[in-house]
Amino acid sequence: MEEMIIVGRHAVKEAITSGHTINKILVQDSANKQQLNELLKKAKSKKLVIQRVPKSKLDHLSDAPHQGVAAFVAPYEYTSLDSLLETQSNKDALSTILILDGLEDPHNLGSILRTADASGVDGVIIPKRRSVALTQTVAKASTGAIQHVPVVRVTNLAQTIELLKERGYWVVGTEADHATDYREMDASMPLAIVIGSEGQGMSRLVKDKCDFYIKIPMVGHVNSLNASVAASLMMYEVYRKRHRIGEQT
Repeated sequence: MEEMIIVGRHAVKEAITSGHTINKILVQDSANKQQLNELLKKAKSKKLVIQRVPKSKLDHLSDAPHQGVAAFVAPYEYTSLDSLLETQSNKDALSTILILDGLEDPHNLGSILRTADASGVDGVIIPKRRSVALTQTVAKASTGAIQHVPVVRVTNLAQTIELLKERGYWVVGTEADHATDYREMDASMPLAIVIGSEGQGMSRLVKDKCDFYIKIPMVGHVNSLNASVAASLMMYEVYRKRHRIGEQT
């Protein structure tokens, strides 16, 4: 796989801190050194290659705001399902996994990873086909969360769901009709929450594998939500049910 490019001070700093393989860091020669001071100190402490370049070179690398810094990194590695499940079996707290069924917008995936990190979700599962992968756009949209949330890429979601059930997870599907209000969701057990694609929702095979369904009530004129918004509501509802006010873990 070819190397990827990360742009932006926060995303590059997170990549350095997490120990991700970085081939080279490009810094705008006219950038404010004080703003980049902490980032450069971290990079030098890890003996990373730092190259000063004109702003035009960074502009050419990415359409996203680069804030005077970019990094050439090894492609983001996916976590294996076995590794994720082994990690979860060794923790005391209840596990939460998010399953994205056919999500195609990289900005949505990046936003979901950002919220997953913030709300303590343990991992995200995506299919190999008809789904967005871990790309530079996803990394930028996640503002560094891509470094902290394990992402598993599987060939068959339906079979993966069966395996999760065998490991004690209850699978929750998001559905508009004939479903329970998400505020009544039972979060007292390990959960795997399925978020459908932006246009089609859950596929039939995945839908049939769910243990129960929840919906987000809407009273406006638009009867659907952005996938990342819907996922965020679900993740924080689980967090709300499992943590008392003032409790951070």
